[in-house]
Amino acid sequence: MSADQSVTVEVGLGDRTYDILIGSGLLSRAGAEISRRLPGTRAAVITDANVAAAHLDALKAGLETGGIQPAVITLPPGEKTKSFAHLEEAVDGVLAARLERGDIVIAFGGGVIGDLAGFAAGIVRRGMNFVQIPTSLLAQVDSSVGGKTGINSARGKNLVGVFHQPKLVLADTEVLDTLPIREFRAGYAELAKYGLIDRPTFFTWLEENWVRVFAGGPERAQAIAEACRAKADVVARDEFETGDRALLNLGHTFGHALEAATQYDGTRLVHGEGVAVGMALAHRFSSRLNLASPDDASRVEAHLRAVGLPWRMADIPGDLPDAEALLSFIAQDKKVSRGALTFILTRGIGQAFIAKDVPASEVLSFLKENHPGEQESRPGQQKMRPGQQKSRPR
Repeated sequence: MSADQSVTVEVGLGDRTYDILIGSGLLSRAGAEISRRLPGTRAAVITDANVAAAHLDALKAGLETGGIQPAVITLPPGEKTKSFAHLEEAVDGVLAARLERGDIVIAFGGGVIGDLAGFAAGIVRRGMNFVQIPTSLLAQVDSSVGGKTGINSARGKNLVGVFHQPKLVLADTEVLDTLPIREFRAGYAELAKYGLIDRPTFFTWLEENWVRVFAGGPERAQAIAEACRAKADVVARDEFETGDRALLNLGHTFGHALEAATQYDGTRLVHGEGVAVGMALAHRFSSRLNLASPDDASRVEAHLRAVGLPWRMADIPGDLPDAEALLSFIAQDKKVSRGALTFILTRGIGQAFIAKDVPASEVLSFLKENHPGEQESRPGQQKMRPGQQKSRPR
Protein backbone atom coordinates (compact mmCIF):
# COMPACT_ATOMS: atom_id res chain seq x y z
CA MET A 1 0.00 0.00 0.00
CA SER A 2 1.55 3.31 -1.05
CA ALA A 3 1.17 6.59 0.81
CA ASP A 4 -1.48 7.84 -1.57
CA GLN A 5 -3.49 4.68 -0.84
CA SER A 6 -3.61 5.26 2.90
CA VAL A 7 -6.79 4.37 4.77
CA THR A 8 -8.53 7.00 6.90
CA VAL A 9 -10.42 6.05 10.06
CA GLU A 10 -12.35 8.83 11.78
CA VAL A 11 -12.67 9.15 15.54
CA GLY A 12 -15.99 10.97 15.90
CA LEU A 13 -15.91 13.37 18.84
CA GLY A 14 -17.91 16.33 17.59
CA ASP A 15 -15.74 19.42 17.16
CA ARG A 16 -12.75 17.37 18.39
CA THR A 17 -13.11 14.72 15.68
CA TYR A 18 -9.77 13.59 14.26
CA ASP A 19 -8.40 11.23 11.62
CA ILE A 20 -6.22 8.16 11.87
CA LEU A 21 -4.24 7.73 8.65
CA ILE A 22 -2.94 4.21 8.04
CA GLY A 23 -0.53 3.31 5.26
CA SER A 24 3.04 3.06 4.05
CA GLY A 25 5.28 6.11 3.67
CA LEU A 26 3.28 8.47 5.88
CA LEU A 27 6.40 9.88 7.56
CA SER A 28 7.20 11.65 4.30
CA ARG A 29 3.76 13.31 4.41
CA ALA A 30 3.81 14.23 8.09
CA GLY A 31 4.47 17.95 7.58
CA ALA A 32 1.84 18.30 4.88
CA GLU A 33 -0.83 16.44 6.88
CA ILE A 34 -0.13 18.40 10.08
CA SER A 35 0.09 21.79 8.37
CA ARG A 36 -3.18 21.19 6.54
CA ARG A 37 -4.94 20.75 9.87
CA LEU A 38 -2.86 23.08 12.07
CA PRO A 39 -1.31 25.69 9.75
CA GLY A 40 1.54 27.88 10.93
CA THR A 41 2.30 25.98 14.11
CA ARG A 42 5.67 25.01 15.55
CA ALA A 43 6.38 21.61 17.05
CA ALA A 44 8.39 19.59 19.51
CA VAL A 45 9.01 15.91 18.79
CA ILE A 46 9.26 13.65 21.82
CA THR A 47 10.86 10.32 20.97
CA ASP A 48 13.17 7.67 22.38
CA ALA A 49 16.74 6.83 21.48
CA ASN A 50 15.89 3.66 19.54
CA VAL A 51 13.20 5.27 17.39
CA ALA A 52 15.37 8.35 16.85
CA ALA A 53 18.23 6.22 15.53
CA ALA A 54 15.97 4.36 13.11
CA HIS A 55 13.46 6.95 11.90
CA LEU A 56 14.03 10.49 13.18
CA ASP A 57 15.79 11.73 10.04
CA ALA A 58 12.88 10.53 7.89
CA LEU A 59 10.35 12.25 10.12
CA LYS A 60 12.29 15.52 10.21
CA ALA A 61 12.49 15.50 6.41
CA GLY A 62 8.75 14.85 6.22
CA LEU A 63 8.00 17.67 8.66
CA GLU A 64 10.24 20.10 6.82
CA THR A 65 8.21 19.60 3.64
CA GLY A 66 5.34 21.19 5.56
CA GLY A 67 7.49 24.02 6.90
CA ILE A 68 7.93 22.53 10.38
CA GLN A 69 11.40 22.64 11.97
CA PRO A 70 10.88 20.66 15.18
CA ALA A 71 12.67 20.80 18.50
CA VAL A 72 13.56 17.21 19.44
CA ILE A 73 13.43 15.72 22.94
CA THR A 74 14.98 12.24 23.12
CA LEU A 75 14.26 10.00 26.10
CA PRO A 76 15.50 6.52 27.02
CA PRO A 77 13.52 3.57 25.64
CA GLY A 78 11.51 1.23 27.84
CA GLU A 79 8.56 1.15 30.21
CA LYS A 80 10.56 2.72 33.04
CA THR A 81 10.60 5.97 31.05
CA LYS A 82 6.94 6.43 32.02
CA SER A 83 8.00 8.15 35.24
CA PHE A 84 7.73 11.54 36.92
CA ALA A 85 11.41 12.20 36.23
CA HIS A 86 11.12 11.71 32.48
CA LEU A 87 7.79 13.54 32.37
CA GLU A 88 9.56 16.52 33.90
CA GLU A 89 12.32 16.18 31.30
CA ALA A 90 9.76 16.20 28.48
CA VAL A 91 7.86 19.18 29.90
CA ASP A 92 11.07 21.14 30.40
CA GLY A 93 12.11 20.41 26.81
CA VAL A 94 8.82 21.72 25.45
CA LEU A 95 9.10 24.88 27.56
CA ALA A 96 12.75 25.36 26.60
CA ALA A 97 11.69 25.34 22.94
CA ARG A 98 9.44 28.32 23.79
CA LEU A 99 6.41 26.68 22.23
CA GLU A 100 3.05 28.33 22.74
CA ARG A 101 -0.25 26.75 23.70
CA GLY A 102 -1.40 26.56 20.09
CA ASP A 103 1.76 24.76 18.96
CA ILE A 104 2.16 20.99 18.70
CA VAL A 105 3.70 18.20 20.73
CA ILE A 106 4.39 15.21 18.47
CA ALA A 107 4.68 11.78 20.08
CA PHE A 108 7.04 9.73 17.90
CA GLY A 109 7.47 6.25 19.30
CA GLY A 110 5.67 3.32 20.83
CA GLY A 111 3.12 3.25 23.60
CA VAL A 112 5.51 4.50 26.27
CA ILE A 113 6.39 7.66 24.35
CA GLY A 114 2.81 8.17 23.22
CA ASP A 115 1.48 7.98 26.78
CA LEU A 116 4.18 10.22 28.25
CA ALA A 117 4.23 12.78 25.43
CA GLY A 118 0.43 12.97 25.45
CA PHE A 119 0.46 13.60 29.19
CA ALA A 120 3.08 16.32 28.73
CA ALA A 121 0.95 17.92 26.00
CA GLY A 122 -2.09 17.74 28.25
CA ILE A 123 -0.48 19.64 31.13
CA VAL A 124 2.03 22.06 29.55
CA ARG A 125 0.43 25.50 29.31
CA ARG A 126 -2.77 23.77 30.49
CA GLY A 127 -3.06 21.82 27.27
CA MET A 128 -1.27 21.93 23.91
CA ASN A 129 -2.11 20.44 20.54
CA PHE A 130 -0.96 16.86 20.20
CA VAL A 131 -0.17 14.57 17.26
CA GLN A 132 0.50 10.85 17.54
CA ILE A 133 2.97 9.18 15.14
CA PRO A 134 3.12 5.66 16.58
CA THR A 135 6.02 3.42 15.59
CA SER A 136 5.03 0.11 17.18
CA LEU A 137 2.15 -2.18 16.29
CA LEU A 138 0.78 -1.90 19.82
CA ALA A 139 0.73 1.88 19.62
CA GLN A 140 -0.78 1.92 16.12
CA VAL A 141 -3.71 -0.29 17.05
CA ASP A 142 -4.31 0.79 20.62
CA SER A 143 -2.48 3.37 22.70
CA SER A 144 -2.24 6.13 20.07
CA VAL A 145 -6.03 6.24 19.67
CA GLY A 146 -8.50 7.50 22.23
CA GLY A 147 -6.69 10.15 24.27
CA LYS A 148 -5.55 8.14 27.28
CA THR A 149 -2.20 9.45 28.49
CA GLY A 150 -0.17 8.90 31.61
CA ILE A 151 2.78 7.56 33.52
CA ASN A 152 3.32 4.76 36.00
CA SER A 153 3.63 4.88 39.76
CA ALA A 154 5.43 2.46 42.03
CA ARG A 155 1.90 1.56 43.15
CA GLY A 156 0.67 0.58 39.70
CA LYS A 157 0.58 1.19 35.97
CA ASN A 158 -0.94 4.31 34.38
CA LEU A 159 -2.24 5.63 37.69
CA VAL A 160 -1.24 9.24 36.92
CA GLY A 161 -2.49 10.88 33.73
CA VAL A 162 -5.16 12.77 31.84
CA PHE A 163 -7.50 12.28 28.90
CA HIS A 164 -6.08 14.40 26.07
CA GLN A 165 -7.15 13.64 22.51
CA PRO A 166 -4.72 14.04 19.61
CA LYS A 167 -5.48 16.21 16.58
CA LEU A 168 -4.18 13.54 14.21
CA VAL A 169 -2.73 10.03 14.23
CA LEU A 170 -0.31 8.96 11.48
CA ALA A 171 0.21 5.18 11.49
CA ASP A 172 3.00 4.48 8.99
CA THR A 173 2.99 0.71 8.49
CA GLU A 174 6.42 0.83 6.88
CA VAL A 175 8.17 1.63 10.18
CA LEU A 176 6.92 -1.68 11.60
CA ASP A 177 9.41 -3.49 9.37
CA THR A 178 12.21 -2.46 11.75
CA LEU A 179 10.46 -3.68 14.90
CA PRO A 180 12.08 -6.58 16.77
CA ILE A 181 9.87 -9.63 16.46
CA ARG A 182 9.19 -9.63 20.20
CA GLU A 183 7.76 -6.10 20.00
CA PHE A 184 5.64 -6.98 16.98
CA ARG A 185 4.23 -9.98 18.80
CA ALA A 186 3.46 -7.82 21.82
CA GLY A 187 1.46 -5.46 19.62
CA TYR A 188 -0.33 -8.36 18.02
CA ALA A 189 -1.85 -9.19 21.41
CA GLU A 190 -3.80 -5.92 21.22
CA LEU A 191 -4.93 -6.79 17.68
CA ALA A 192 -6.30 -10.10 18.90
CA LYS A 193 -8.00 -8.30 21.79
CA TYR A 194 -10.44 -6.52 19.48
CA GLY A 195 -11.62 -9.82 18.06
CA LEU A 196 -12.05 -11.26 21.52
CA ILE A 197 -14.10 -8.29 22.77
CA ASP A 198 -16.90 -8.16 20.22
CA ARG A 199 -15.60 -9.08 16.76
CA PRO A 200 -15.47 -12.89 16.67
CA THR A 201 -15.20 -12.94 12.88
CA PHE A 202 -12.10 -10.74 13.14
CA PHE A 203 -10.55 -13.18 15.61
CA THR A 204 -11.27 -16.04 13.22
CA TRP A 205 -9.73 -14.00 10.41
CA LEU A 206 -6.61 -13.47 12.53
CA GLU A 207 -6.38 -17.19 13.25
CA GLU A 208 -6.36 -17.76 9.48
CA ASN A 209 -4.19 -14.80 8.43
CA TRP A 210 -1.79 -14.03 11.26
CA VAL A 211 1.23 -15.26 9.31
CA ARG A 212 0.43 -12.72 6.55
CA VAL A 213 -0.09 -9.98 9.14
CA PHE A 214 3.39 -10.69 10.49
CA ALA A 215 4.83 -10.77 6.97
CA GLY A 216 3.45 -7.34 6.04
CA GLY A 217 1.53 -6.32 2.96
CA PRO A 218 -2.21 -5.71 2.63
CA GLU A 219 -3.22 -8.05 5.46
CA ARG A 220 -1.17 -6.06 7.96
CA ALA A 221 -2.76 -2.75 6.97
CA GLN A 222 -6.17 -4.40 6.89
CA ALA A 223 -5.75 -5.71 10.44
CA ILE A 224 -4.54 -2.35 11.77
CA ALA A 225 -7.43 -0.51 10.14
CA GLU A 226 -9.98 -2.94 11.59
CA ALA A 227 -8.50 -2.54 15.07
CA CYS A 228 -8.55 1.25 14.76
CA ARG A 229 -12.19 1.18 13.62
CA ALA A 230 -13.06 -0.98 16.62
CA LYS A 231 -11.38 1.37 19.05
CA ALA A 232 -12.71 4.52 17.35
CA ASP A 233 -16.26 3.19 17.65
CA VAL A 234 -15.86 2.61 21.38
CA VAL A 235 -14.12 5.94 22.05
CA ALA A 236 -16.84 7.84 20.20
CA ARG A 237 -19.47 6.21 22.44
CA ASP A 238 -17.60 6.48 25.73
CA GLU A 239 -14.64 8.87 25.62
CA PHE A 240 -13.93 8.97 29.36
CA GLU A 241 -14.48 5.30 30.17
CA THR A 242 -17.65 5.66 32.18
CA GLY A 243 -19.28 2.74 30.38
CA ASP A 244 -18.38 0.22 27.73
CA ARG A 245 -14.96 1.69 26.89
CA ALA A 246 -13.84 -0.42 29.84
CA LEU A 247 -14.25 -3.43 27.54
CA LEU A 248 -10.98 -2.34 25.90
CA ASN A 249 -9.31 -3.42 29.14
CA LEU A 250 -9.82 -7.11 28.39
CA GLY A 251 -6.74 -8.81 29.80
CA HIS A 252 -5.38 -5.60 31.29
CA THR A 253 -6.32 -6.08 34.94
CA PHE A 254 -4.35 -9.31 35.18
CA GLY A 255 -1.73 -7.96 32.78
CA HIS A 256 -1.11 -4.72 34.67
CA ALA A 257 -0.74 -6.66 37.91
CA LEU A 258 1.89 -8.87 36.30
CA GLU A 259 3.74 -5.84 34.92
CA ALA A 260 3.78 -4.26 38.36
CA ALA A 261 4.89 -7.57 39.86
CA THR A 262 7.89 -7.64 37.50
CA GLN A 263 8.64 -3.98 38.32
CA TYR A 264 8.10 -2.99 34.67
CA ASP A 265 11.25 -4.86 33.71
CA GLY A 266 10.99 -5.12 29.93
CA THR A 267 13.53 -7.93 29.81
CA ARG A 268 10.96 -10.06 31.62
CA LEU A 269 7.61 -8.75 30.41
CA VAL A 270 6.52 -5.97 28.08
CA HIS A 271 3.01 -4.55 28.06
CA GLY A 272 1.61 -6.54 25.15
CA GLU A 273 2.92 -9.76 26.64
CA GLY A 274 1.21 -8.89 29.90
CA VAL A 275 -2.02 -8.33 27.96
CA ALA A 276 -1.61 -11.70 26.23
CA VAL A 277 -1.22 -13.55 29.52
CA GLY A 278 -4.04 -11.43 30.96
CA MET A 279 -6.44 -12.30 28.13
CA ALA A 280 -5.71 -15.99 28.51
CA LEU A 281 -6.27 -15.70 32.26
CA ALA A 282 -9.51 -13.73 31.75
CA HIS A 283 -10.90 -16.46 29.50
CA ARG A 284 -9.75 -19.22 31.85
CA PHE A 285 -11.21 -17.35 34.85
CA SER A 286 -14.50 -16.94 32.96
CA SER A 287 -14.52 -20.69 32.39
CA ARG A 288 -13.80 -21.31 36.08
CA LEU A 289 -16.82 -19.16 36.97
CA ASN A 290 -18.95 -21.20 34.51
CA LEU A 291 -19.51 -18.16 32.33
CA ALA A 292 -17.87 -19.60 29.21
CA SER A 293 -16.78 -22.90 27.76
CA PRO A 294 -13.27 -24.09 28.57
CA ASP A 295 -12.96 -24.74 24.83
CA ASP A 296 -12.97 -20.97 24.24
CA ALA A 297 -10.16 -20.50 26.73
CA SER A 298 -8.20 -23.29 25.05
CA ARG A 299 -8.75 -21.69 21.66
CA VAL A 300 -7.41 -18.33 22.87
CA GLU A 301 -4.41 -20.00 24.48
CA ALA A 302 -3.70 -22.00 21.33
CA HIS A 303 -3.67 -18.87 19.16
CA LEU A 304 -1.42 -16.91 21.50
CA ARG A 305 0.92 -19.88 21.67
CA ALA A 306 0.91 -20.23 17.87
CA VAL A 307 2.09 -16.66 17.30
CA GLY A 308 4.79 -17.01 19.97
CA LEU A 309 3.23 -15.00 22.79
CA PRO A 310 3.33 -15.97 26.46
CA TRP A 311 -0.07 -17.20 27.61
CA ARG A 312 0.42 -18.32 31.22
CA MET A 313 2.21 -16.98 34.26
CA ALA A 314 4.78 -19.76 33.99
CA ASP A 315 5.94 -18.20 30.70
CA ILE A 316 7.22 -15.10 32.52
CA PRO A 317 10.94 -15.46 33.30
CA GLY A 318 11.98 -15.27 36.94
CA ASP A 319 10.00 -15.57 40.13
CA LEU A 320 6.69 -13.81 40.68
CA PRO A 321 5.29 -12.52 43.98
CA ASP A 322 2.81 -14.89 45.58
CA ALA A 323 -0.90 -14.91 44.79
CA GLU A 324 -1.75 -12.60 47.69
CA ALA A 325 0.72 -10.00 46.43
CA LEU A 326 -0.67 -10.26 42.89
CA LEU A 327 -4.16 -9.71 44.28
CA SER A 328 -2.92 -6.55 46.02
CA PHE A 329 -1.68 -5.23 42.67
CA ILE A 330 -5.08 -6.01 41.14
CA ALA A 331 -6.81 -4.18 44.00
CA GLN A 332 -4.66 -1.10 43.26
CA ASP A 333 -5.57 -1.17 39.58
CA LYS A 334 -7.48 1.88 38.37
CA LYS A 335 -10.40 -0.30 37.24
CA VAL A 336 -11.30 -0.81 40.90
CA SER A 337 -14.31 1.25 41.99
CA ARG A 338 -14.96 1.85 45.69
CA GLY A 339 -12.96 -1.24 46.57
CA ALA A 340 -14.98 -3.65 44.39
CA LEU A 341 -12.99 -5.74 41.95
CA THR A 342 -14.00 -5.16 38.35
CA PHE A 343 -12.87 -7.46 35.54
CA ILE A 344 -13.58 -7.79 31.86
CA LEU A 345 -14.81 -11.34 31.54
CA THR A 346 -16.35 -13.25 28.66
CA ARG A 347 -19.20 -15.57 27.75
CA GLY A 348 -17.31 -16.77 24.69
CA ILE A 349 -15.14 -15.57 21.81
CA GLY A 350 -16.21 -12.00 21.04
CA GLN A 351 -18.61 -11.84 24.00
CA ALA A 352 -16.73 -9.77 26.58
CA PHE A 353 -18.61 -7.94 29.31
CA ILE A 354 -17.91 -5.82 32.39
CA ALA A 355 -18.14 -7.86 35.59
CA LYS A 356 -18.39 -5.80 38.76
CA ASP A 357 -18.17 -6.95 42.38
CA VAL A 358 -16.06 -9.98 41.51
CA PRO A 359 -15.31 -11.73 44.83
CA ALA A 360 -11.69 -11.30 45.86
CA SER A 361 -11.73 -14.84 47.27
CA GLU A 362 -12.51 -16.25 43.80
CA VAL A 363 -9.70 -14.21 42.25
CA LEU A 364 -7.22 -15.31 44.92
CA SER A 365 -8.14 -18.97 44.50
CA PHE A 366 -7.76 -18.67 40.73
CA LEU A 367 -4.38 -16.95 41.05
CA LYS A 368 -3.15 -19.73 43.32
CA GLU A 369 -4.29 -22.34 40.80
CA ASN A 370 -2.37 -20.60 38.00
CA HIS A 371 0.69 -19.34 39.87
CA PRO A 372 3.74 -21.47 38.99
CA GLY A 373 5.19 -21.11 42.49
CA GLU A 374 1.92 -22.12 44.14
CA GLN A 375 1.59 -25.10 41.80
CA GLU A 376 5.13 -26.26 42.55
CA SER A 377 4.52 -26.15 46.30
CA ARG A 378 1.45 -28.40 46.26
CA PRO A 379 1.73 -32.05 47.23
CA GLY A 380 2.04 -34.25 44.17
CA GLN A 381 3.16 -31.40 41.91
CA GLN A 382 6.51 -31.80 40.19
CA LYS A 383 8.87 -29.07 41.30
CA MET A 384 11.28 -27.29 39.00
CA ARG A 385 14.68 -28.95 39.09
CA PRO A 386 17.63 -26.90 40.40
CA GLY A 387 19.07 -24.85 37.57
CA GLN A 388 16.02 -25.38 35.36
CA GLN A 389 14.74 -22.09 33.96
CA LYS A 390 11.28 -21.13 32.84
CA SER A 391 11.14 -20.25 29.21
CA ARG A 392 8.67 -18.87 26.75
CA PRO A 393 8.49 -18.93 22.97
CA ARG A 394 10.07 -16.09 21.09
